[in-house]
Amino acid sequence: MTASLTSQSSQLRRLLRQSTAALLMSGLSIMSAVAAERTFFEAPADNAEVTSPFKVKFGLEGMKIAPLGDMTDKTGHHHLIIDGVTVTPGTPLPFDEKHMHFGKGQTEVELSLPPGKHTLTLQFGNGAHQSYGPGMSKTITITVLPAAK
Repeated sequence: MTASLTSQSSQLRRLLRQSTAALLMSGLSIMSAVAAERTFFEAPADNAEVTSPFKVKFGLEGMKIAPLGDMTDKTGHHHLIIDGVTVTPGTPLPFDEKHMHFGKGQTEVELSLPPGKHTLTLQFGNGAHQSYGPGMSKTITITVLPAAK
């Protein structure tokens, strides 16, 4: 009887370890899925020094690119804010010289900026150009160097 209890106890401990591991992994997967909704710059890197013109590449995880007008849940398109700030969630992004709209689903652009420090903010917005807010934005600083003579 003692051997049988020892065997059952051993099996129970093993089952508990497996169950605990499975719960932890599923919790991490859920957390990863939530944390994976983000937009980011593939290029240039934060604090990069560039010369004009330079290429800016946009990245996205956890959502999908969709063109202007498509209001499918968890879709949208990129907006690039030059020397500005993120836009409050649900607010339409302005149409001006600081806010570039990529409503066709573009994921890169070639920019020419004057020499000096600049901030670039990538802001993801829905099919109506409404911001998803700071959680779906990323700001970097770059320095544009004078053109070589």
